[in-house]
Amino acid sequence: PTEATVCAAMSMPLVASRPVVPIGTPIAGGRCYVLDAFLRPLPPGLTGELYVAGIGLARGYLGRAALTAERFVADPFVPGERMYRTGDLAYRTGEGELVFAGRADDQVKVRGFRIEPGEVESALSGHPGVAQAAVIVRGDRLLAYVSPAGVDPQAVREDLASRLPPYMVPAVVVPLEALPTTPNGKIDRGALPDPDFAAGADVREPRTEVERALCDLFAEVLGLDRVGVTDSFFEVGGDSITSMQLVARARRAGLTFAAHDVFEERTPERLAQVAAQAPRPERGHMIGDGVGEVARTPVMRLLGDAVVAAGFAQWVVVAVPAGLGERALVAALTAVVDAHDMLRVRVDSGRLVVRARGSVDVAGAVERVEADTGEIDEVARRCAVAVAARLDPAAGVVVRAAWVDAGPDRSGRLVLAAHHLAVDGVSWRVLVPDLQAACEAVAAGRQPALEPVGVSFRRWADLLGQWAVSPERVGELARWRAVVGSGDRRIGEPGPSAGAVRSRSWVVSGSRAQVLVGRAPVVFFCGVHEVVLAGLAGAVARWHGGDVVLVDVEGHGRHPVGGLDLSRTVGWFTSVHPVRLDVAGIDWAGVLAGGPAAGELLKRVKEQSRAVPGDGLGYGLLRFLNDETGPVLAALPSPQIGFNFMGRHVAGVREWQPVGDVGGALGPGVGLPHVLDADAVVEDGPRGPLLRLVLSWPDGVLREDEVERLGRGWSDMLSGLAGQADDPSAGGHTASDFDLLDLDQDEIENFEAIAAEFGGGQES
Repeated sequence: PTEATVCAAMSMPLVASRPVVPIGTPIAGGRCYVLDAFLRPLPPGLTGELYVAGIGLARGYLGRAALTAERFVADPFVPGERMYRTGDLAYRTGEGELVFAGRADDQVKVRGFRIEPGEVESALSGHPGVAQAAVIVRGDRLLAYVSPAGVDPQAVREDLASRLPPYMVPAVVVPLEALPTTPNGKIDRGALPDPDFAAGADVREPRTEVERALCDLFAEVLGLDRVGVTDSFFEVGGDSITSMQLVARARRAGLTFAAHDVFEERTPERLAQVAAQAPRPERGHMIGDGVGEVARTPVMRLLGDAVVAAGFAQWVVVAVPAGLGERALVAALTAVVDAHDMLRVRVDSGRLVVRARGSVDVAGAVERVEADTGEIDEVARRCAVAVAARLDPAAGVVVRAAWVDAGPDRSGRLVLAAHHLAVDGVSWRVLVPDLQAACEAVAAGRQPALEPVGVSFRRWADLLGQWAVSPERVGELARWRAVVGSGDRRIGEPGPSAGAVRSRSWVVSGSRAQVLVGRAPVVFFCGVHEVVLAGLAGAVARWHGGDVVLVDVEGHGRHPVGGLDLSRTVGWFTSVHPVRLDVAGIDWAGVLAGGPAAGELLKRVKEQSRAVPGDGLGYGLLRFLNDETGPVLAALPSPQIGFNFMGRHVAGVREWQPVGDVGGALGPGVGLPHVLDADAVVEDGPRGPLLRLVLSWPDGVLREDEVERLGRGWSDMLSGLAGQADDPSAGGHTASDFDLLDLDQDEIENFEAIAAEFGGGQES
């Protein structure tokens, strides 16, 4: 470089058989360092920034003092001397030679990870069949182009996968006869063609029918065009709720595995090795098992007797094909109601009773609405509110549907509403695909034949009562008492004068959302829900000034206790348990600035939220279903804040996909169980994910300006967490990641520092 006037390193004569072209070694009297972000030398094989020092180093840039100070810095290894920060990335070979790996200012970000295209290009050039290589980013994909055209892209990807982290392996390897160049001979990256995804250039082709089926199921569940056999379910948008949806759809396709298998195996390739042919359950046993009186579950008891009143509902609006037809809808919905017991529940003198199949007049619960005037989604929204208001569990009407007909040439909308006694948020992920399958069967002239349900909701409710008095669950009492303890700082008291529920929402989008739902969970080994909860805990602590935040965490409640299959069971499974979050001593200014304090907050919240007894189900069992332990827990403080992470949803309009989030109405007499409820959902759209935050509270308990301040604080805390997660040095494990080891956080961080020092320290 000119700054070293003009040669800093030189190699021996090049040999054609060498896989890479080296820069060489420093000239006599010169020094070349490969350093990390903290100016620490990196061992051979790890990429860092190249610094040049010694003989020939320039004094600086004439008349440009600021640039000189930025680029010519003190040499930490030779007192009194300086070194030049080249901006080039390089690594040393085992023989001590330097290899160029790109420019530091060419960094790109893919799914929240910083990547050096030059480093990937260098690795590509190391493949024996590759003569030229170029790497670019389009959308959220890393694309590689190689020449000559005869290169096997699958072999190249597999070779890279053995040498690079998964996030640095290009999604596509496109072979070309020659890479396009500019008039001065440089690669013309703008002229590189779009890859032919349909030809399979982006992923290794499945080798077996099971792999192929799983790739299709991953894509179907997550709303993606295509998924490769080595793609991690959770890195391409999956979560615990969609994992259950995957299990259910796999069973329909003839494959069986459990939700925990998805967490352990993650990719179609590995999941195919544990998937087995799905046995078909005995239908007769299940039909009889689900009919009769249903015991009230903890969440029903939490909200009181008002839950059985009319109007307490959820609904979805689904895009449907033009000309769906009212008669076909009645036939399809009849099949769905007969398949799912809780859609036939009736409230009889306060008791919940599931009636036999064929007992519901579905035709009377279906209507057609014309959408000739007005925007179709607005018509559907108004229709949803009206349909939900006509639900009447005392009359056995717990599900209604309205087909919003937009004419023969436009996609219509289907409004499907159900009383909350019969469904929860996860239930819709079962009901909508079932209704689609039934409608398509009717349209084809076939009798709908839906997959059987594994365990009835009635059976599950009975088991909850048995578990509530089991020694294992009763043994959790002392730990639950410690969780709620002396409570936390009260934020308000919803007395009899509390009015209607009010709500406000905020949106986190762009690169912040991408990091929060992509990189942060990966580098901190946690879930998106824990990232969002950490932001809420920090915001609440700053808002009311306390060191302890007590939160009721809402979950899907479908815990696979005893191996029970709940993947296709419809009902109100929601579980709620308290979490005690001690955030004393956190540097809030540091969190908001995206410093290490943000990582400390996330790790602390992650560990404390995981420290609850068992799976969290026990609190509700002991509080509401055990006559001896119930009064003990009832006498203790209860959280005033509720938190619910509702997972990820695909935004946009596609046939048989929900348009927007699940809607709902509390109905008369049903109040919020908390002074403040905090909800969050990730919406995946064409421009990437966005995180929607919602705060709800009873009118008259909190002032709107107070809630506004808390909501902004929640968003700001999440921005700080995103800033920290985006730092290449951020992240790390916590004790809950090592179930079999008794380690504290200091010991874990010491081990991680040692690992980074001796070869595990590459950050991109």
